[in-house]
Amino acid sequence: MGTIVCQACDSTIDHFEDEKVTVLYSRCNCCDDRHSEEER
Repeated sequence: MGTIVCQACDSTIDHFEDEKVTVLYSRCNCCDDRHSEEER
């Protein structure tokens, strides 16, 4: 079982099937929206 976690806010984004327990880091949509607003 694998988990995808947002590296900005540490919320769980999704789970996926895997042979090992894995944690992958990505960014969720709410953090992408907030980040693009800060750049303006």
